[in-house]
Amino acid sequence: MKKLFAFVLALALCVTSVAALADGIKIAVPNDATNEGRALLLLEAQGLLKLKEDAGITATVADIVENPLNIQFEEVEAAMVPNVLPDVDYGIINGNYALAAELPEALLYENAESPYVNVVSVNEADKDSDKAKALAAAVLSQQVAEFFQTYDKAISVVEEPTDGYDPTVDYDALKGETLKVVCTLDPHSYVLEIAKEILAAKDITLEIIIVDDYVTPNTLVNDGDAFANFFAHQPYQDDFNEQNGTKLVTIAGVHVEPMGLYAGKQADLAALGLNP
Repeated sequence: MKKLFAFVLALALCVTSVAALADGIKIAVPNDATNEGRALLLLEAQGLLKLKEDAGITATVADIVENPLNIQFEEVEAAMVPNVLPDVDYGIINGNYALAAELPEALLYENAESPYVNVVSVNEADKDSDKAKALAAAVLSQQVAEFFQTYDKAISVVEEPTDGYDPTVDYDALKGETLKVVCTLDPHSYVLEIAKEILAAKDITLEIIIVDDYVTPNTLVNDGDAFANFFAHQPYQDDFNEQNGTKLVTIAGVHVEPMGLYAGKQADLAALGLNP
């Protein structure tokens, strides 16, 4: 009987200890419309919470209907999540920001079959132009596909790569043209550097404008100050159009950057009851 009591007591203490650790776990998540929803969907897929059925990709913490571990959420700008890792237990971070912060591998990633494909967008009026076709062919090239074979923070979605060029485009007519494309740093800028070389062979200049926010790329293209942008995943672009009345359309889907759960104060997943 004493042994049974001791076992039960030890088990109770263990359960209490895990519960105490989990209760109050703090996770930093992006605070923009679609990245926050994406982060919460990642946690839901692991069984850590449940969202309203109609919450969708723009879910926020207000849409959480079940939170058995009483997880607390720190909502910050996507680019700032790596900076707050020392103050939280975990952070959910976009692949490009994790790379820029030189973080180690994430503790877990969203499924690679993600709908969050990073896309090149132009104004609707330009979508069928030779400029758009030339740019799309360059970013969907074999050279870009090969780049992602050596890049471990993103996965190419280029299934039928081109040789860099579109046979329907009159490249002679585009000689001397300059295409301004707004992007975030990496891997977007890396892809555009490859496209720049491809287009330069046809005497077309690709001017790469690098920014560090999720609004400027859309406003510059919408206002006509840039021809295209390459920074956002498709759900974000769709949501931006809906919220702002813009008509930016996709001409190429290039890659997926799996969002991941990164270690903060916690070194593994034990505090969440998941296998380390």
